[in-house]
Amino acid sequence: MKISLFLIALFTAPFLTACAEVQPWERGNLAKPQMALDPYPLQSELRGHSYGAREAAGAGNAGTGGGCGCY
Repeated sequence: MKISLFLIALFTAPFLTACAEVQPWERGNLAKPQMALDPYPLQSELRGHSYGAREAAGAGNAGTGGGCGCY
């Protein structure tokens, strides 16, 4: 029984994949900025940097906020 289930899984697994060949003329569509996972990588990096700086800030600096994320 286990061997038959293994063989069924072995032969059906290649048909369940979501891979598809991308033709050379279709690659331009995939390279568009709208297809990126993060459409604004520089802005996201800047936000992450400022968030990290606020969270790691010491409470001794007057007027800069503390580690709570306050401005």
